Amino acid sequence: MPTCPPPTQDSAVSITLNESEVEIVAIRAQGAGGQNVNKVSNAVHLRFDVGASSLPEEIKARLLARRDQRLSSDGIIVIKAQKHRSLERNREDALVRLREMIAAAAFVPVQRRPTKPSRSSQRKRVDSKVKRGLVKLQRGRVSE
Repeated sequence: MPTCPPPTQDSAVSITLNESEVEIVAIRAQGAGGQNVNKVSNAVHLRFDVGASSLPEEIKARLLARRDQRLSSDGIIVIKAQKHRSLERNREDALVRLREMIAAAAFVPVQRRPTKPSRSSQRKRVDSKVKRGLVKLQRGRVSE
């Protein structure tokens, strides 16, 4: 597998997800149903083991460091999809949510370098505060 540089804000790196690493199990959906409620399994449980996947190591580390309720203590992502009525649409929905989660972990924000305000900006700030104070000072009682 070719290695790619870590993504930044400007460059979007596409990460391929092996379908063989994803385990999808059909389950019965929760909530109100109808005549088919006890016969049809339309919801999906998607399980993805982050540690055993073929993702780059830095993305694995960022995924495992996230505080997400879908990530178990064993490093397995569990996504339950039951939004749609068909099994296939729920399967696609779960895969899309997994890809979004991996893409969010692949994004590396640019480090901010702290800077000092310039002298002219400091001067402008103080001048505007003095001017505002003078405006407020003139709002006092009018003496005759």
